[in-house]
Amino acid sequence: MKYAFMSFSTPTLSLADTLRLAQDLGYAGIEPRVARDHAHAIELERTPRERKEIVDLVSDSGIEICCLALSTQYVQTTPSLLEETRRYIELASDVGCKRLRIFGGALPDGMDRDRATEIVIEGLSHSAADAQSAGVTLCLETHDAWTHPDHVAAVLRQVDHPNVAVNWDIMHPVRTSHVSMQESFQVLRPWIRHVHVHDGTLSDPLVLKPCGEGEIDIRTALACLLEIQYSGYISGEWIGDKPRIDPADEIARLIAMESDLSKEVQPHVLST
Repeated sequence: MKYAFMSFSTPTLSLADTLRLAQDLGYAGIEPRVARDHAHAIELERTPRERKEIVDLVSDSGIEICCLALSTQYVQTTPSLLEETRRYIELASDVGCKRLRIFGGALPDGMDRDRATEIVIEGLSHSAADAQSAGVTLCLETHDAWTHPDHVAAVLRQVDHPNVAVNWDIMHPVRTSHVSMQESFQVLRPWIRHVHVHDGTLSDPLVLKPCGEGEIDIRTALACLLEIQYSGYISGEWIGDKPRIDPADEIARLIAMESDLSKEVQPHVLST
């Protein structure tokens, strides 16, 4: 498995400095969050020349942009949202990134689950062709109104496209939908192409903790991923505010857990 961290951890660092930090700490990738208050400057406005400069910078670093984290909410699908997504797919392809994190979104007032599911399916089905042409995978996160794995699986089964998959944020199904880590994994396993990891409290308010010190069963999540020989990225979503979570400490904790578990877990081939 490969480890990355989101730019939540380094919002004030330039792309060059973020890549340098990843090198120094032993990460294989970074996950820029598309947000104006993050200094990495990977945005739609980047010109072809600037995009080429990003590619060269990343290539020289040996660090991968493993995912671009969008906040696009497909339950609010409109022609303009689909066009913006197409442009982000193009941006990801231009800078050598193979995944986009997207959201289902909060259910609007008066909209029931069935209608919301239909809208998300329609939107993702529309974007799937653009993603496939660009060699990019859209990863629907277990987040907001889509933390229950059954709700996410209902979408993915209907979309049924290789370029539409799941970003398994391991915290939200457990904390919000009260589904065990093992159950969440078993439902989502055919579609997991990206993973977000963080630790913290189950009760409100959420307090982030160093991996292994909170109430999120990270060891079970890693064991599940080892069983299917998951070779993608595990990306740390450590918000660099209060309390401060140290990316250097986190990767050491995760690698130690993986090393320990690898002696116990018997891998087997993923079947769908």
